[in-house]
Amino acid sequence: MKTTLFDFQETALAKLRDKLATARSPASVDNPQAISFSAPTGSGKTIIMTALFEDIFSGQPGFEPQPDAAILWISDMPELNEQTLRKIIHQSDRIRVGNLVTVDTWFDAERLPSGHIFFMNTQKLGSDKLLTRRGDGRQHTIWETLTNTARAASPDEPCRFYVVIDEAHRGMRQGGKAAEKAKTILQRFLLGSPDDGLCRMPLVIGMSATPRRFDALLSGTSHTVHKVHVPSDAVRESGLLKERILIHYPETANQAEMTLLSEAARRWQSVAERWKAYCKAEGDSDVSPILVIQVEDGSGKTLTKTDLAASLNTLEDAIGRQLKEGEVAHTFNDQNDLLVGNRRVRRIDASRIQEDKNIGVVLFKMSLSTGWDCPRAEVMMSFRRAQDHTYIAQLLGRMVRTPLARRIERDAALNDVHLFLPHYDQATVAAVIEDLKNAEDVPPAKVGIGRELVILHRREGMEDVFAAMAELITYRVNRVRRQSALRRLMGLGRGLTHDRIDEITLTDAKNKIVEWMAAEIQGLRDSDVLAERAKAYTGIDMKTIAVDRGTGVAEEQAPYIVEAAPIDIDRHFEQAGRLLGNGLHMDYWRSRSERDAGEVDAAEVKAAVVVLTKDSDAMARLERFAEEEFDALYAKHKRDIGRLREPRRQHYERLRLATADPRDVPWRLPETIDFRRDPKAPEYENHLYLDDDGRFRAELGNWEREVLAEELADTSVVGWLRNVDRKPWSLEIPYRDGGEVKPLFPDFVVARKDAKGFLFDILEPHDPALKDNAAKAVGLAEFAEKHGYLFQRIQLIRKVRGAGGGERYRRLDVGNAAVRREVLAVESNHQLDRIFENKARPREF
Repeated sequence: MKTTLFDFQETALAKLRDKLATARSPASVDNPQAISFSAPTGSGKTIIMTALFEDIFSGQPGFEPQPDAAILWISDMPELNEQTLRKIIHQSDRIRVGNLVTVDTWFDAERLPSGHIFFMNTQKLGSDKLLTRRGDGRQHTIWETLTNTARAASPDEPCRFYVVIDEAHRGMRQGGKAAEKAKTILQRFLLGSPDDGLCRMPLVIGMSATPRRFDALLSGTSHTVHKVHVPSDAVRESGLLKERILIHYPETANQAEMTLLSEAARRWQSVAERWKAYCKAEGDSDVSPILVIQVEDGSGKTLTKTDLAASLNTLEDAIGRQLKEGEVAHTFNDQNDLLVGNRRVRRIDASRIQEDKNIGVVLFKMSLSTGWDCPRAEVMMSFRRAQDHTYIAQLLGRMVRTPLARRIERDAALNDVHLFLPHYDQATVAAVIEDLKNAEDVPPAKVGIGRELVILHRREGMEDVFAAMAELITYRVNRVRRQSALRRLMGLGRGLTHDRIDEITLTDAKNKIVEWMAAEIQGLRDSDVLAERAKAYTGIDMKTIAVDRGTGVAEEQAPYIVEAAPIDIDRHFEQAGRLLGNGLHMDYWRSRSERDAGEVDAAEVKAAVVVLTKDSDAMARLERFAEEEFDALYAKHKRDIGRLREPRRQHYERLRLATADPRDVPWRLPETIDFRRDPKAPEYENHLYLDDDGRFRAELGNWEREVLAEELADTSVVGWLRNVDRKPWSLEIPYRDGGEVKPLFPDFVVARKDAKGFLFDILEPHDPALKDNAAKAVGLAEFAEKHGYLFQRIQLIRKVRGAGGGERYRRLDVGNAAVRREVLAVESNHQLDRIFENKARPREF
């Protein structure tokens, strides 16, 4: 793949391979198998499927290659097929363009040729279409072609014909109980159609964000169903989708549409300027955001009730310039280019909007929800009325993909999407919010009104504080899919070489791994294990039974060994290479060839690598070696890594975190953060991030509010941070609960100053009635054991009743070595309560 998959995509791909390996062995016309693949809109289902196609053709360890497979991709829209085909070309480096075939009226074959991916849309499959009828030189209907392909496989071999139904929820409605009779063209692929001569397809993969109809149809059939689901949280945490959807509307619905259009235009220009500044600083290509304007329907000869000329005039007034030629486009059906006033508004297909960087404004009615993938669409204005709220929610679901396919750290405002609704009020906006929360085909994102979802900026004059905080560390728990240490080390070496931090690192890392492989193989050879195990790959034990024709007596002859065919040894060698990764099997081969001046037994070297990868003890030692090398290399260059551009830093952080045990990373607080608060929430002083009006408002619990008041009474306090849960920038501490590693987000980080510099405190007010008290206390103590030198106080805080009946806050400081030793030994909440009684103290000034 040219594209690096996100962790959740890799996980989904692995699950699909497993399900496919299980399904394709028994799959046949008489024993049909179906895989229901469900993932939220915006999760990159096509990318995952492209990687799966590569694995079908080329194989993976434990997943045999099928270079002679045939894949049929079906959708109900030509545009969707074209978009998918272009994505596969763009993303795959193993699927040749010539093997991607669009099935059109010219197509005529007895069966689908192997080694190809075919694209077909249902609009060409009606009874009146050329593909479904013989005549005019056509020898086979498409139904016959598909049936012949489905029945061609040997019953003793895994199925090699895969049918993929895109947007599988469409065309699956049965109208009552599911029945063994197809009512739509798409259903024929699952249920067959005897009238057309089409059999059931032996192996079908249904892709959808909303698989209920697909699953419901299958529940009434004899199909064996295998399910793969991508959770929405995994997609949101990946950074692939926008963080927030901000809805802007007037206090009362009124005729303020041009006023809100002006505001939408100014927001569009503000976003454009932010993207320009960000991309310049990070060295990325400019994003060029789009303003999407939904106009009203027309009647009779009137194209739309919305005054297009007035709308474009309003846009120009708001942005302070004339719209450029070609900057405005429309997607109205049955229309060519339009002349609006003295401006040409060109017609464009929805699927082409993203790639046309000259487009800045798109006018549409109802035609963008399907076949539209445009991460550049960042601001939307709708002239439509409140009764259209369900459709608006579905449309907005197509707008939340991030333009650079990553979360932006430097400027939190670039993780937002804006929606302007002039004809809505508080009640109807609430309906839109509910649709965005509940609709299955809307990607997960935080939704709220623009007055509540705000961007906070660093407080002026706090530059020294933030510089000091850059020396602190945090953890990221379960944020990254685990990788082998070998792959992490090679990735680190490749990155350091690519970024010119250490240009020989990749070569050094590779050479060290190859040397270690050689040492392990020599160890296997010295222990007489290698030769015996290698026989399983270099030779095949044969037996012969001789049967006397006269007597019928069978006699076993002497066994003998047949040398394995090179192609079989190569197959095992390639599988070993995929386990090692990064072409290390070939590097080992080359090193042996160079050492022995080219006189090397190919089968022997390849078998040695295969035996190595099958030896769990040897591989465990190799992993430990790679882990140690990674840690040393990362520690050596982490300062240089910290100076890199944002996407490169994120790359190294993912490598650092891709382990079973949590790892610390530098705590980087961004210039801006997103925050949710009621405009009428209480105001607090000295927060490190402030709203545009220079204030900080937040809804705090009683304990949080009272603990904060104690802190702010200390004149040495110069700032504090409300440490919001599960933000990309949050301070995060790992703790173990029931054998599972979980993240803890302490409520406050407080900055104080004395004569020597800045001091930082971690404060966690925590109700003793909660079951996780002991586990979190131990987690804080373990954090303090490793990183206590960076923080002055690390406190677990409770409200307790004193002897006189009054209540006070008492603090257990695990930054104190004596206290920490006792807390580290805690195994129950009762034990922690006793320590609190004996060791906790009020705040000292």
